[in-house]
Amino acid sequence: MTSLLPSIADLRKSYERAELSEEASQADPLQQFRQWLEEAIAAQVPEPNAMTLATVDSQMRPSTRVVLIKGLDERGIVWYTNYRSRKGQALAGNPYAALQFHWVELERVVRIEGVVEKVSDEESDAYFHSRPLDSRIGAWASPQSEVISGRSVLVANAAKYGAQFLLQPPRPPHWGGYRLKPEAWEFWQGRKSRLHDRLKYRLESGQWLRERLAP
Repeated sequence: MTSLLPSIADLRKSYERAELSEEASQADPLQQFRQWLEEAIAAQVPEPNAMTLATVDSQMRPSTRVVLIKGLDERGIVWYTNYRSRKGQALAGNPYAALQFHWVELERVVRIEGVVEKVSDEESDAYFHSRPLDSRIGAWASPQSEVISGRSVLVANAAKYGAQFLLQPPRPPHWGGYRLKPEAWEFWQGRKSRLHDRLKYRLESGQWLRERLAP
């Protein structure tokens, strides 16, 4: 049977939308990230807030998944999840992680590495109560990353907790936020002939040092 798929090895794209120079970039990586995120939102990139989170568990096995950024300031980057999930268990044993944003339409990638900590209960409570009701019930209904017999388990759990909490479900004790405190940033801008622009920021004596990396 003839495959309808093209040859994967022959899939190529020439990156020619923009450039990233030291002169035009921000000295502070947080400000550079804010600028690129704002441009991704303005360009209506699909889910510009989606980021890949990479963790390594106590057995040194890496794992990735997509989560959504929910906060950003000088302290770091915040997302929310189930603390009992696979990523939560990995972070409990190894708090170092990496994040990656890929804005395909802008031919840009941002990579961030650092140490992760839980946000305060007050921050988690505030965000949890800002969520739609179905999402708050879902945090109770889903034993995230656990094996279940079928979707009916989730539906039954949602009905049970919906009846129990009505319109005011509290935040589950196993659900809340994490904050990655950046120790390194990398900004990648696709360029023609695979001569891409890569600027890395790393902390040195409390200051951000900006370096260019070969593509």
